[in-house]
Amino acid sequence: MRFVRRRRAPVEVNLTPLIDVVFLLLIFFMVSTTFETRQALELELPQSDSAAPLTASPVTLVVTRDGEYRLGEQRLDAAGLTMALADVTDAAREHGLIVEADRQSAHGAVVTALDRAGALGIQQVRIATRDGQDSSTHGETP
Repeated sequence: MRFVRRRRAPVEVNLTPLIDVVFLLLIFFMVSTTFETRQALELELPQSDSAAPLTASPVTLVVTRDGEYRLGEQRLDAAGLTMALADVTDAAREHGLIVEADRQSAHGAVVTALDRAGALGIQQVRIATRDGQDSSTHGETP
């Protein structure tokens, strides 16, 4: 006796709900994630009792404790500092230059930065400090 075999329909996995869940998770993580455009440097700024609130300035020069300079996202040494400052001279002349130097950075590195800015005609140079009462606020000295 011969039995008739029924052909089974091919088994398929429906991926549509899985794709929907993955997209929802992607949207959730994109919305809940904070993006920082500026890399965080651990700087210990010196304190100032007469610090004024910091106004936004498009040109900020960071001097690390190792004597390295950062202008925007560029890491610079003393030799490349002049060329990098020359590229942003117009903006620095118009809005000023803010120097954020670590408390432990060498005085010579800060003086080098100020000297290079002065040679390019940047006259509005401010040094970022920390307010004596609040360690999270940044201010500037004239």
